[in-house]
This record gives sequence, structure tokens and C-alpha cells, in this order.
Amino acid sequence: MLDFLIETVMAVEWRHVVMWIIGGILIYLAIKKDMEPALLLPMGFGAILVNIPDSAVIGSGTGDEGLGIITSLFNVGIAASEAMPILLFIGIGAMIDFGPLLTNPKLFILGGAAQLGIFITLILAALIGFPLNDAASIAIIGAADGPTAILVATELVSNYLGPIMVVAYSYMALVPIIQPFVVKCCTSKKERRIRMHYNAKQIGKLTRILFPIVVTLVAGLIAPDSLSLVGMLMFGNLIRECGVLKSLSDTAQNAFSNIITLLLGITISFQMQAEQFVQWQTLIIMGLGLFAFVFDTVGGVMCAKLMNLFSKEKINPMVGAAGISAFPMSARVIEKMCVKEDPSNHILMHAVGANVSGQIASATIGGLIIGLVGL
Repeated sequence: MLDFLIETVMAVEWRHVVMWIIGGILIYLAIKKDMEPALLLPMGFGAILVNIPDSAVIGSGTGDEGLGIITSLFNVGIAASEAMPILLFIGIGAMIDFGPLLTNPKLFILGGAAQLGIFITLILAALIGFPLNDAASIAIIGAADGPTAILVATELVSNYLGPIMVVAYSYMALVPIIQPFVVKCCTSKKERRIRMHYNAKQIGKLTRILFPIVVTLVAGLIAPDSLSLVGMLMFGNLIRECGVLKSLSDTAQNAFSNIITLLLGITISFQMQAEQFVQWQTLIIMGLGLFAFVFDTVGGVMCAKLMNLFSKEKINPMVGAAGISAFPMSARVIEKMCVKEDPSNHILMHAVGANVSGQIASATIGGLIIGLVGL
């Protein structure tokens, strides 16, 4: 028994300790800072679990019988079919009210513009020397959409799936820290105080039902590879809007989404094994991911400014920053920034409209990238 204990302790490498520390940091951010606790807490604990030498959650045997629980979850839930991130989109779709976007359809433009950083980063990563499949997978981090990042990296068989997943979800959690700084660098105080009148139009039930169906058809024709994400997102929204599946809608928004998020977090940790994660490329991926995220935000802000040159009703440029896919976090951050500048000014509904358009845009662009790079 003592010999076994000594052998296990001696098998611990400095890289394992680094991953224990990273796991501890993720747990700290989840509990102390309340940053995406449903995701970061299982990710952090999983990072510790998988980096204990000869951990049973990984398994040491051959064949299906020798696989640990986390290995099995990864193989079935992510590697085989990307089922977990795709199913999560059903819950996200059930949460989304597309009313603010349907009230002001031009917010679609901001959702598209806020994906600018993805394409800039793809080119930059390729120039640095990453293969095209890895460059595209790294670039999609900028969407601040974990499920899309997982799908793209898996479909394109990226060599850096683990770091990409962790960085994507980490930046999602850091939206309240990163975005305010970037937005303030791109806007003046006067611009941040622009008032936007919200005309709360009554969107008919038929329109709300047809919208997810039409979006699915259009996305499918433009980018068939995006349908696994866009289709599930719109299916979840159809459950919400049809009016005859209220209990299922509530389940999808709450229990279903929470369970999938919890399982996804612990499953992602399979790719956080020290041998795969602690390498110099991880630092470069973190830098490129941050670059993509920053320029996605900048793209949305600058697009709003450009639209103001041709519009009588001015758009608060901060709304453009909400065009990234981190729903509803980004919209809340922008509303908070606006109220801080002027307590009587509220742009939440406009920010939500841009935010949900970013959800559609990021999933569609992810499909386009899979289709183009995978050729």
C-alpha cells in the first residue's frame, strides 16, 4: 500500500501541478466571482480530476471496458457527434425572445459585423504558421460561443481542441471584464450617452412561429453545415413560441440546459490533461482568441458608428458590441455601462436584439467556415 502511494506521488509532474492550479482558479472564478458557475465549476474540478496520475475517470485499459467515465462522456457526447454542445442550443433557443430583433430588424447588421474578428484572426493565425483547420478553429473563439467553438474545432479535426474549448468558455465568462474596456476605447462619452427610443411593437404569434422556420431554411441554403447549431437553436425557439409546449419550454430553459451545461463542463476537462494542455501553443491560442474577441467587439461598435452616418435615428455604438454571441451576458454588460453613463438611459432591449442576432450570425459563420475549410 505504501509503495503504491509513493509510486503515485512520484508520478506527479510539474505540469500536473500547473493544471491543478488552473482548475483551482476556475473554481475560484465560479464561486467567488460568480462567473458562469454552472460551467466553470465542473470544468475546474474536472481539470483536477483528469490530472491525477492513473485517474480512474480517464481509465488506463484498452477498449470500451477500460475507459473512465469522463473519457466515455467525451467520446459519446463530443467526439462522436458533438451532441452535448448541439443539444445545449435547444435550451438557448428556448430562452431567447426574438421580439426585440423583429421590432428593429436592422440590428441583424450589427450581429453580422460583430463577427469581424473571426476573419481577421483566421488570416493572422494562418500567417503565424497554424494549419488552416487549426487557424479557423482558433478564430471562432472570437464569437464568444462555446458550443460553436467545439463544433468547428471537432469538425475540422483541430489539434488544439482542448485549449480552444477552455479559452472559448473562459472568455465567455470574462465578457463583463473585457468588453467594457474595449468599448470605452472605441467610443466617446457623448456616444455612450446616445438615447435610443424603443418602440415596443406587438409581434404577432404567426410571425414568431414563422421566424425560426424561415431562419432555418435560409441558414440551411446559405451554410448547410450550420444547421446542427442554427437548426437546434431555432427548434428550441419554436418550442418556446408555439404556445402548446409550455412545460417542455420551461424544462428546456431550466433543468435541461443546466444538466447539459454541467455535463459539458465536466466532459470538456478530458481535453485539459497536462500532456495536451501545458504547451507553448496554448499561450498563443489564448492571445489569438483574445484578439478575435476584441475585434469582434470593435467590429460591432464601428458598424453602429457607420450606420449613424446614414440614419436619422442614431444608434448607441455600445449596442454594436452586444452583437457577439455571448447571450444574454453581453446585453446585460452593455445596459449596465449605459446606465452608469446616464442613469435615466436604458438600451437593454436594443442590446438584446443585437445579442440574439449575434447568436444566429456566429452559428451560421461557424457552418460556413466548416464548409469552406473542410473542402
